[in-house]
Amino acid sequence: MNSHARKEKRGFFDLFSGRSMVLLIIIVSTIFSIIGFFFFRFDYGVEYLALKPSNFLEGKYVWTLLTHMFVHGGIFHLFVNMFVLFSIGGLCEKIIGRKRFLWFYLLSGIFAGLLSVLAAGFLGGGFLQKIVGTPDVYMVGASGAIFALAGLFVVILPNIRFSIIFLPFFSLPGYLMVPLVLILTWVVSFFVGLNIGNVAHFGGFLAGITYGFYLRTKYKRKILILQRYFR
Repeated sequence: MNSHARKEKRGFFDLFSGRSMVLLIIIVSTIFSIIGFFFFRFDYGVEYLALKPSNFLEGKYVWTLLTHMFVHGGIFHLFVNMFVLFSIGGLCEKIIGRKRFLWFYLLSGIFAGLLSVLAAGFLGGGFLQKIVGTPDVYMVGASGAIFALAGLFVVILPNIRFSIIFLPFFSLPGYLMVPLVLILTWVVSFFVGLNIGNVAHFGGFLAGITYGFYLRTKYKRKILILQRYFR
């Protein structure tokens, strides 16, 4: 008589057991971005991946609130975001765990995108257009979720030092560098007119510091130990 071993049900996270969620996100983002490059190049199917406030507010292509996080507007945009994610995401994943990291990343990016949609949809006109965007401009990129990671560090490890990718020898504590970068991007977009996702950046940062305060309150002793280590 043949005996069959009982197979245990495996969840989504078990399929990637032992593998870095940061690496998985980078791979998925690269694949989606390459697909997006062709869409943007031939001006075809962009609305299926990129987030357009007017579409979303009309109930169209609502899934782009998620997909836009994995698509980028060019090789340089993709490289910068993935480099920053690789630089700070690994430590964050080790601190909060793989499952929490993935959910935190996804939910923060969704929140950042939703805030951008509402700001552009209801405030995106006239004087504020340079700051919050317009309802008919597509949004792409992982910046909102990445700023959430930075915001988390600002709260739980405020003294950990951040540097700018173009100025690797210049660094400041996170509680100074992250708000400084936020302010500078707002100023640049206003005076120069660059299409920067300011609201998404701020939304991600807000999600990050909120989750950071939650962790600092719930795991006070562990956070204190971490802060002593990362002085």
